[in-house]
Amino acid sequence: MILPEIAKLGHVALVTPDFEKSLWFFRDVIGLEVTEEKNGTTYLRAWGDFEHHTLSLTPGDRAYIDHIGWRTKRHEDVEGFAQLLKKAGTEVRWIEAGEEAGQGRAIRFKLPSQHSFEIYYDIEKPKADEKTRSVLKNQSHKAWNRGISPRRFDHVNIATSMDVAEIIDYLGTQLGFKLREYVKYNNDTVMAGWMSVTPLVHDVAVIKRPEAKTPNQLHHISYWSDNAQDILRAADILKENGINFIGPGKHGITQAFYLYVCDPGSGCRVELFSNSYLIFEPDWEAVEWTEKDHSIGNTYWGDSVMGKEMNKPTIEA
Repeated sequence: MILPEIAKLGHVALVTPDFEKSLWFFRDVIGLEVTEEKNGTTYLRAWGDFEHHTLSLTPGDRAYIDHIGWRTKRHEDVEGFAQLLKKAGTEVRWIEAGEEAGQGRAIRFKLPSQHSFEIYYDIEKPKADEKTRSVLKNQSHKAWNRGISPRRFDHVNIATSMDVAEIIDYLGTQLGFKLREYVKYNNDTVMAGWMSVTPLVHDVAVIKRPEAKTPNQLHHISYWSDNAQDILRAADILKENGINFIGPGKHGITQAFYLYVCDPGSGCRVELFSNSYLIFEPDWEAVEWTEKDHSIGNTYWGDSVMGKEMNKPTIEA
């Protein structure tokens, strides 16, 4: 039997109490492209994303992440994951084709931390309209059409009050994620882990937040730009729009050049992300960081991310 595999991170479904402000932020300031508006939900993607959407915005009475979507490598992998997850005692719910715009039949389930994940394969890859379509056949939209204009969706970072090691084990055992880097404090408590199914250093990160009101919190979502200069340009655009941010700086863990900003409509934190490194080694050994490495791991240089505001999760996931 061939085990089912996740190919990549697909999308995040964000519910926001101030829909118009969130739409302005993600469309006009971040610079995402709208691919469809259906049943009150707006679907967006970056200019280098090919799937129907990497972010959806739905109005609601509070801010939360409805689900985080992952695409499988094969059509049959969706059913394969459904069977394996049920066998492991995870409750699985089927989402019929079309219930989420542009997407085929999928499953949704919850991690032990109660974060909601979705697994799918069938997805539309619509062409951009003539006004935003790139002349490059290997690119969906024009770059730099508006706002910050990141190239693609990169990763999600979830926060939990639970034992991080338990969530890391679940992601590895049940879903096939590989641990790339992790933080372990002197009492051997795992405080954070960075995991991927692609050569990226992380598609998902899990971070410990003991003070969180629920075990299913979001720390941030992330969009990737080509280089550090793009992040510096993003800083100018944010300030011109009256939006405060943390950074720029460089992480030791992941070696990313970063800037963090919150959507003023929902409070969802967004990391604008560049550089980092790729992993091609099949026998990669996860890099351990300890408590004494904390300052270098979090902020190698630049604006510190060790303050209270950055340590808090943003919304429920």
